[in-house]
Amino acid sequence: MIRYMLRCDAGHAFESWFRDMASFDGQVKRGLVACPICNSVHVEKAIMAPRIKRTDRGRGQRLDQRAAEASAVPVAATAAEPVALISDQERELRAAIKAIRAKVAESADNVGKGFADEALKIHLGEVPHRSIYGEASADDVQMLREEGVEFHALPVLPDERN
Repeated sequence: MIRYMLRCDAGHAFESWFRDMASFDGQVKRGLVACPICNSVHVEKAIMAPRIKRTDRGRGQRLDQRAAEASAVPVAATAAEPVALISDQERELRAAIKAIRAKVAESADNVGKGFADEALKIHLGEVPHRSIYGEASADDVQMLREEGVEFHALPVLPDERN
């Protein structure tokens, strides 16, 4: 695995890991590496200063610490910045999922953990028909299927910066 410090064309710095240099090159060429701040896919490697042992000063001695720190890219400043490696298709899919969830939330009643009971009551005609959404356990899902209740699971997205 190789960690690269990256910089987009807007100057945002971030880091990411790749299997090897060819993997990085291939992902950049296909537009799969995007800046987590501005979503630009125009990304290139930033200058990094690796830690190397000098052989001209004797075995095991390191470069002068101040010189190494002065030439190093400040990793601590970028470590808290998010890293996103998602394609345009995934970005579009996430937007569509968010739109579906927003539409359901605005047009249906949230019945929470009582979803299975309420869905069954609606299916049996015990309460008037209305659109609902909520939570169901695996056992609840199995029971609703056995009863012939039509329902659909809503996809859940991980946190935005995950």
